[in-house]
Amino acid sequence: MRPLPLLPNHPAGRARVTCRYRCGDACFHEVPNTSANPYFGELVNRRAAIRAGVVVAAAATATATGTAAAEPAGTPTADGAVTAGLDFTPVAPNTLDRVVVPEGYHQAVVIRWGDPLFPDAPAFDFDHQTAAAQARQFGYNCDFAALLPLDPAGRAQLLVTNHEYTGEPFMFRGYDPEHPTREQVEIAWAAHGLSVLRVEQGRDGRLTPRFSPLNRRITATTPFRLTGPAAGSALLRTTADPTGTLVLGTLNNCAGGVTPWGTILSGEENFNQYFANPDPAEPRLARYGVTKTATERKWERFDPRFDLAREPHEVNRFGWVVEVDPHDPTSTPVKHTALGRFKHECANVRIARDGRVVAYSGDDERFEYIYKFVSDKKVRQGSSRSARRHNMTLLDEGTLSVARFTGDSPAEEIDGSGRLPSDGRFDGRGEWVPLASGGRSFVPGMTAEEVYVFTRLAADRVGATKMDRPEDIQTHPHTGVVYCALSNNVDRGKEGREGATEPNPRVGNKHGQVLELTERGGDALSSTFSWDLLLVCGDPASPDTYFAGYDKSRVSPISSPDNVAFDRHGNLWIASDSGAALGANDGLYAVPVSGRERGHLKAFLTVPVGAETCGPVIGERVVTVCVQHPGEVDGASADNPVSHWPDGGDSQPRPSVVAVWRPGRRIGE
Repeated sequence: MRPLPLLPNHPAGRARVTCRYRCGDACFHEVPNTSANPYFGELVNRRAAIRAGVVVAAAATATATGTAAAEPAGTPTADGAVTAGLDFTPVAPNTLDRVVVPEGYHQAVVIRWGDPLFPDAPAFDFDHQTAAAQARQFGYNCDFAALLPLDPAGRAQLLVTNHEYTGEPFMFRGYDPEHPTREQVEIAWAAHGLSVLRVEQGRDGRLTPRFSPLNRRITATTPFRLTGPAAGSALLRTTADPTGTLVLGTLNNCAGGVTPWGTILSGEENFNQYFANPDPAEPRLARYGVTKTATERKWERFDPRFDLAREPHEVNRFGWVVEVDPHDPTSTPVKHTALGRFKHECANVRIARDGRVVAYSGDDERFEYIYKFVSDKKVRQGSSRSARRHNMTLLDEGTLSVARFTGDSPAEEIDGSGRLPSDGRFDGRGEWVPLASGGRSFVPGMTAEEVYVFTRLAADRVGATKMDRPEDIQTHPHTGVVYCALSNNVDRGKEGREGATEPNPRVGNKHGQVLELTERGGDALSSTFSWDLLLVCGDPASPDTYFAGYDKSRVSPISSPDNVAFDRHGNLWIASDSGAALGANDGLYAVPVSGRERGHLKAFLTVPVGAETCGPVIGERVVTVCVQHPGEVDGASADNPVSHWPDGGDSQPRPSVVAVWRPGRRIGE
């Protein structure tokens, strides 16, 4: 065991250097959301009462039809019974510089930063890296991941990953942040984006990378098409693209999703940090955190599109949901303007009962919102080329809405301490408030294209509920209940900031919570829902934590839930970010969401020193995670590495995808 070299006073326990390069020091800047829209649960007027009454009636109908928000927590089993798929001994909290998995499980790196994706790509050489080499190699800081089968047995698969951001002090010895070289900048451009890689799965679950014509790198300079209602808008036109329909690259890709038609959705998150010199007279840019006269990476010195004094609209071409067809390496990826522009953590799609598709997305920043998109057109079944072309247009026409939550407890019982209200649960009701549909705006004073390009401002105007950093969102594969990770919000309750609300019940929230949302009648098209908190995270010994009513002496500690996924049994798996707030490495956790074991959270693995667990894929015989930014702690650098994972010795740390399996057995059995 070894202590983590972290700054003890850092918000939520994350290293300051991670904040600098991943999100542009968002934790240390003013909160962009300065709107005065109140928490809906505290509104007292006739209009609010009428609307709340409608929602109450809707929730009552849902309960009558057997689709209430969440099954009440039962009594934990005392007979040693184990939930299907979760039969493993939890991993203990630790600060080891390696991936730790349960007894009986094996783990191995699938691919690392710099590993070649093509036969002509050079082997990785840390001290002699080039932009040309990086463009043919696996990118940096893998985040979201997906495994797409290429054959009925699933032996051959496509591994698709995002590459969220670059940590230049850990990529280059002697890095001077005030004077980066063009070569370093171009390497960083090539290290962003996505990778597509063919892998083969052995009978034991092990994944082996292969060269394939389907392998692909998408970078910060790859052409993208803008589609949907805002495409071509004057707000999206630049000198290089007077049509407002063609963008170079994708940046800060965080979580994502797999569509029912086999494509990948990727959310552009902290794009604001890449753009310098905004017009101080343009308040709409400040609402997105675009405030710096010079950026951390200084890209504006090497490409004028990152200098807003010269290209004021370039920043508006980022912050979208990206769709990539991994089965066609010659295809041009798209950015869907109909899903709105904000710091997308993800976009995940489900098919509604009538065949239309519904996409959910969180805006990952303090006091931001949760969104939903419902398509106009219906999905076409089958794998024909025409069906695929049709389905890839579904996210271009539809209605974009934002969530407004109401708690059902008296305001005095939500005092910011995290103490449960008298009904024993944090729960309530809510509604989806429409913002725009095609060329029609539902927001007074804003045109439709303004709603899509400046979606945060539109959500402010309709009184959306401010949440504690909405992260990944997934729908339960059997019940349709929607689960959202709310990572943390240390600013909640500070002077001038919104205090505790029932869906965000703690002030100074360092550890986050997991939200369950059930739409009326189980219908994804419903405009109303009921909700509750499955988990209020942190140290189980602390009175401000909650694990669905389960015996807290039997659960694993968890901080800052980030990515979520489901296994075939319907158990929820959660990847954490900033576990160091509890003095230990981040990890991957699993929890039943129904039955007598509901709330019994167990740690399945932990990642190395300074790393974050990202992009879990939970298969029948293999689990994969992206190990992002290993060794990224304050005071460390390529000249002073504190981690040597995954290669050991005196090597530099390398972000990697890891596979975990149990020879001859299914996961959790």
